[in-house]
Amino acid sequence: MSETQITDTFDFELVSPERKLMSEKAWQVTVPGEEGNFGVRAGHSSLVSSIRPGLVEIVSNQGDAPTKIFIAGGFADVTASNCTILAEEALKFEELDRVEIEKEVSGLENKLSETKDDIETARYTKQLDLAKAKLTAVTGALAA
Repeated sequence: MSETQITDTFDFELVSPERKLMSEKAWQVTVPGEEGNFGVRAGHSSLVSSIRPGLVEIVSNQGDAPTKIFIAGGFADVTASNCTILAEEALKFEELDRVEIEKEVSGLENKLSETKDDIETARYTKQLDLAKAKLTAVTGALAA
């Protein structure tokens, strides 16, 4: 490769508070940014973005099916040769169980309707928003 050529892959890392979950070369990564999804490829402009709960899609080579990881929020640090995601929590897409998530949403909605405490309301609302984001990731449709 000559000095003027740009590689078509970049370094991707996904880190949670517990451990480094992924560290590999990627062709493209789609990130659920606070202002909307954004794609990252080699040569991307530098940026730091907060991330909303949603799916990160990692494509190792052009034409490959993406690896999907659900993250509960965090931050992305992007440079021309690197993308690092610092996730609050991360789960493989395959680990998301629609029936269990629907039960969780229903239970949280019940708790939220019964509580009178502002602190509990805030906590249940945050948990419900996260559960609905998981449901959206599983169904591919917006949660009600």
